[in-house]
Amino acid sequence: MKKLITLLCTALIALSGPAFAKDIKVGMVIDDLRLERWQKDRDIFVDKAESLGAKVYVQSANGNEQTQISQIENMISRGVDVLVIIPTNGEVLSNVIKEAKRDGINVLAYDRLISNADIDFYLSFDNEKVGEMQAQSLVDAKPSGKYFLMGGAPTDNNAKLFRQGQMNILQPKIDSGAVEVVGDQWVDSWLAENALKIMENALTANHNDIDVVVASNDATAGGAIQALDAQGLAGKVLISGQDADLAAVRRIVDGTQTMTVYKPITALATRAAEIAVELGQQKTPASNASLNNGVKDVPSWLLEPVAVTRTNLKTTVIADKFHSEQEVYR
Repeated sequence: MKKLITLLCTALIALSGPAFAKDIKVGMVIDDLRLERWQKDRDIFVDKAESLGAKVYVQSANGNEQTQISQIENMISRGVDVLVIIPTNGEVLSNVIKEAKRDGINVLAYDRLISNADIDFYLSFDNEKVGEMQAQSLVDAKPSGKYFLMGGAPTDNNAKLFRQGQMNILQPKIDSGAVEVVGDQWVDSWLAENALKIMENALTANHNDIDVVVASNDATAGGAIQALDAQGLAGKVLISGQDADLAAVRRIVDGTQTMTVYKPITALATRAAEIAVELGQQKTPASNASLNNGVKDVPSWLLEPVAVTRTNLKTTVIADKFHSEQEVYR
């Protein structure tokens, strides 16, 4: 009997440890599930968190910052222990996060930093490096010419970091006169239809004389390529991307998109679920960086992105089973 009691106590201790999160409720509030990228993050995160015993509630703001604020308030009312937020606009959440903190809710900023708020942790990739990879791939392929800059959503802090990284590479080329910037536009909500209109206008303004488009993600690249295709320029104008969306990877195979940046989302979402559970247990997650968000130095975990071109598709996104070879080479 004594041995049985010991075994039962050991099991209870194990269940209460970091690998088990019974009764922890996680609210995941996502910018926009209309984008393929976030669907993948959601599925991996939920699977991992639930395997650890947590209950996850998910809502999508569909790119509307006021909707997201209301959804966060709803999660607070539900009594979640942890909020995992992919912000639509990381500049407008400070007040609602104050509400969450008053209720003892820990906050994890997922992939995009939330500014001027008392968040507990930030998890993402080295986003300045993402921008450097985009620009470097294009410069390697076209060291001189007329470049059009297509930024992401102006409300997204990551979009600014991508641009900073891009300019780290491009500015010396601009200063030397090798690269001429013939336009610079930011794409509201990262939507392909907005990028399409911007690219149409840019082509008209420049009489189709554009050599390179520095697009900050695959959705905007896709919209731009539609406009280029209509002018017979798809595959002739170099263009970057990010997220390794299936459509983008197929465009790389077809030669209409030059590159994308693959961010190993399985590693990101899995680690996010582990961190969320640790925060729910009032533990301190391990960090490998610290970023100031205007209020505090936020403990962070940053992962490494990977530049992907036609030459390394099989050893990156396909080897990781992010997409199958059958899907890519349809």
